[in-house]
Amino acid sequence: MLRSVGRERSTGNGDDPRVTELRTAVSRLRRELAVHPAEFPDRGIAEDELAALDAMAAGGRPEVPRLRRSLLLVAGAIGSVSALASGLRDVRIAVDLFAEPTRRR
Repeated sequence: MLRSVGRERSTGNGDDPRVTELRTAVSRLRRELAVHPAEFPDRGIAEDELAALDAMAAGGRPEVPRLRRSLLLVAGAIGSVSALASGLRDVRIAVDLFAEPTRRR
């Protein structure tokens, strides 16, 4: 396939793989939460914050503090629902991709 000189194929997210990773992880956890049969008190909070994470990612360059706050709220809302642990882990890993690299002295 030929591409124009200096042009890259666009995925709609500025070609940032971190955004793609975050949206994929959030989407997966949202699906898992939707089909999870147990009701728990803070399920609505988890759903709302997952929607917020997706909206931030869709917007392009999300703010790291806001991503972490939403992740913390999702983790707290899901609590100890072990069936959702791997999906939550994937979201955490995706959020961590946005962290600034630590500088070594």
